[in-house]
Amino acid sequence: MGKTVDLVTKYLPYVDEVFATESKRTLVTNNDFNWNGAKSVKVYKVTTAKMNDYNRDRENSGSRYGKVETLNATTETMTIMKDRSFTFEIDKLDTDETGEQLASASALARQIREVCIPEIDTYVYNVMCTDAGNKPEAIALTSENIYNEIIKANCVLDDNEVPETNRVMLVTPQVYLLLKQCKDIIMETNIGNDLRLKGVIGIIDGITVIKVPANRLPSDFGFMVAHPIATVSPVKLEDYKIHSSPPGISGDLVEGRLCYDAFVLDNKAKAIYYQAKTE
Repeated sequence: MGKTVDLVTKYLPYVDEVFATESKRTLVTNNDFNWNGAKSVKVYKVTTAKMNDYNRDRENSGSRYGKVETLNATTETMTIMKDRSFTFEIDKLDTDETGEQLASASALARQIREVCIPEIDTYVYNVMCTDAGNKPEAIALTSENIYNEIIKANCVLDDNEVPETNRVMLVTPQVYLLLKQCKDIIMETNIGNDLRLKGVIGIIDGITVIKVPANRLPSDFGFMVAHPIATVSPVKLEDYKIHSSPPGISGDLVEGRLCYDAFVLDNKAKAIYYQAKTE
């Protein structure tokens, strides 16, 4: 009878983590308003008066400055609607028998990195694409036309008097490949390490370029040139808790709640240029 040997299976103190890209939305949005103590924030939109020819006619019985106009002050309301949560439990023995790899703190960090951040990014980018003030018809982007389309976007923002500094362009890895293949583009890559850590990959025509995973963007996303002044992206509440041995659980109960939203200001929507692409 042959000899039987049970071979040893070794489990290493290592977790095969899922790749997850850090958020870059702070480069294209702002957090200029405070929602503390409120669910909604109202901001004013004030009109202006037209210019007239000054009337020096001494027989003029009316105002020499022209017809007196009344300025209007209307408001736009921004109400945070996204109130999201998650919860999971980790048994004490599961933590012990996985060599502490199934630990509450690391599991919570993983949840934030792989689930929470991508969800918020996807929502914010979709709001920006939907409410962009400049949305030309979808086109097929190629290495031959990509540079011309970027210049066109910059010109549109110039015509709308959008600040020339701090403009940012979002591209997918696929469109970034077109940029690299375009013979007309000389991308400035001499950028500071602080910007590189934030995800900046270069500068084209004065526009900061950042690369975003395609799964966080609309399916027809080509590229988007935007100024951060246009989009408000508040995260009002980030509440994460680890309860040790709560009633009914021998282990840890992890809970999290996120309250967030995104708003494109009416008078600043022209600071966003969204170019959709065809297949």
